[in-house]
Amino acid sequence: MDYTAKLDEALNHLHVEGRYRTFIDIERKNGHFPHATWRRPDGSETPVTVWCGNDYLGMGQHPVILAAMHEALDATGAGSGGTRNISGTTVYHKALEAELADLHGKESALLFTSAYIANDATLSTLPKLFPGLIIYSDALNHASMIEGVRRNGGAKRIFRHNDVEHLRELMAADDPAAPKLIAFESIYSMDGDFGPIEAICDVADEFGALTYIDEVHAVGMYGPRGAGVAERDRLMHRLDIINGTLAKAYGVMGGYVAASHKMCDAIRSYAPGFIFTTSLPPAVAAGAAASVAHLKRDQGLREQQQTQAKILKTRLKAMGLPIIDHGSHIVPVIVGDPVHTKKLSDLLLEGYGIYVQPINFPTVPRGTERLRFTPSPVHGPREMDALVSAMDALWSHCALNRAELSA
Repeated sequence: MDYTAKLDEALNHLHVEGRYRTFIDIERKNGHFPHATWRRPDGSETPVTVWCGNDYLGMGQHPVILAAMHEALDATGAGSGGTRNISGTTVYHKALEAELADLHGKESALLFTSAYIANDATLSTLPKLFPGLIIYSDALNHASMIEGVRRNGGAKRIFRHNDVEHLRELMAADDPAAPKLIAFESIYSMDGDFGPIEAICDVADEFGALTYIDEVHAVGMYGPRGAGVAERDRLMHRLDIINGTLAKAYGVMGGYVAASHKMCDAIRSYAPGFIFTTSLPPAVAAGAAASVAHLKRDQGLREQQQTQAKILKTRLKAMGLPIIDHGSHIVPVIVGDPVHTKKLSDLLLEGYGIYVQPINFPTVPRGTERLRFTPSPVHGPREMDALVSAMDALWSHCALNRAELSA
């Protein structure tokens, strides 16, 4: 086989469809985010405003986090030195897990290097713990959940997105004695819609199923202490396993699950994705713990972020742009074509210094390609005005003119 030719074929396929992903090299400016520097391929530098990051609250530059990380770095050095089982468990990891367990009102929490790994490792391990387990997974669950369910070797059922009646039908058709788990999300990151948590918990109670919720795009953002939508809706006690991230609203890195002592103990004892992975650097764990602790108290940042999202949605709607608004902090503008989405993204970057990454298949279904804006408390009136003005100019003159966009 001509391996190089096969690689060329695979990559060319993405180029032809307009789905080839281009990474934009940026340098964040501490204390000035969302402003950053775009380093072009020719080496020149251009100031940009980042509108697509997941540092939803700007915590990646918060002095409380930076101080905690500096202190831990000076005290312990760079890396953890091993897996959690072999020298990689430090006082910083334990302190972070205690903060997370307290955040979600659970007995324990288990730290992973990312929420992707937490989902994949946990969902792929649960059938080992509950032989014959059937997992009922929402059709729009994140790729990490899909991968975990796919790899676990057990039975799975896919229910239509947020369709509780379909979920009930699927569960009713299965053996009542079989162990069951429902896996879903609180906020689906591409449309920004909410999962029907209470209704799903009711179905779980009806059929004796465990519940597994991904709160990745909600932790730090919702609820009186930032524990997520389940906290906001006073439903955390009805959820058996809660997955979250430290890399979005908390501004650092890492993922976790929070559950009972026995559940976390079993996962840490059986999940290869936990057992064989080097643990997070102590400085990262320290920064994450400081962020979680701070956001338990700082409701003001959450309120500012929600206000910014509402303002941006209102202004884009007034311009007639096709945005999706489910009441969350995520602001998707549907373009509907991969080539045009990429072109619009390029025009915003080149002409206006606005960086928003195009979102194409397979992240979203074909025909729903979009620009996904993530306003934050550090996006002020000046940044907002610049974005709205740029979108108005480009949408009016280009976005509706496919021939021009394709030029």
